[in-house]
Formats: sequence, C-alpha cells, structure tokens
Amino acid sequence: MTVFLDTNLLVYAQSRDAKSETARQIILEGGVISVQVLNEFTSVLRRKFSMTWDELAEALDDVRTALDTIRPIDLETHSAAVELAREHGLNFYDALIVAAALEAGCDQLLTEDMQAGRRINGLAIVNPFRR
Repeated sequence: MTVFLDTNLLVYAQSRDAKSETARQIILEGGVISVQVLNEFTSVLRRKFSMTWDELAEALDDVRTALDTIRPIDLETHSAAVELAREHGLNFYDALIVAAALEAGCDQLLTEDMQAGRRINGLAIVNPFRR
C-alpha cells in the first residue's frame, strides 16, 4: 500500500506533543509527499517553530531522506486540483494534495485536516491519530 503524507504529519514529528511519536513512526515507514508539502512544512517551521535556516535545512534533509518519493507540482496537477475542488467541495490546497496523491498512485492520504473515512477517486482519507 502506498501512502501520501500531508504536511501536518511532518509538523507533528517536529513537535513535542502527544502526536509526535506517531508522526515520527509513520514517516520512518516511508511514503510520498509533494513539493507543496515541503513548502508548507518550511513555512510552518519558520513561522511557528522559529527555526533557524540551519535547523530548517536539517529537518528538510531528514524528511527527504526518510520518504520514498517527493512529487513535483506541475500544470497537470494544478488542473486536476481545480477539478477535484469543484467536484468534491475541497479547498484548493487540499485538492492539490489529493491530486498529487492520486498522480502518485497512492491508496491512502494520511491527514488530520480532511474528513477521515472519505474516499476521493479511490483515495482513502485516513486520520492516523484516530486508531
């Protein structure tokens, strides 16, 4: 089974709350992300965690090493996201995550930000913190 990881899992792995250990374990098991996820992760670590650029570079390197695939976002992904947002009532950036996951052939999208249990074009939305 191929899983796509949403930004919130990467962020939780950097935190010290109850979800951090679960998030770290999921990342160690591997998965797929997109450049969008890396961009959001970078923004959150700088803004909310006040990481220095050196600390951020280390965190990004850890993510790049741990995960199987980092997908680009191109015009096809963008167009697919617009359609997914329209057809499924998603906000655009969530639709962009879903589009990248579908393009990567993922079976599951692990996220805390969308409706767990929902299926979008065969992609299962799973909240990994509800077990």
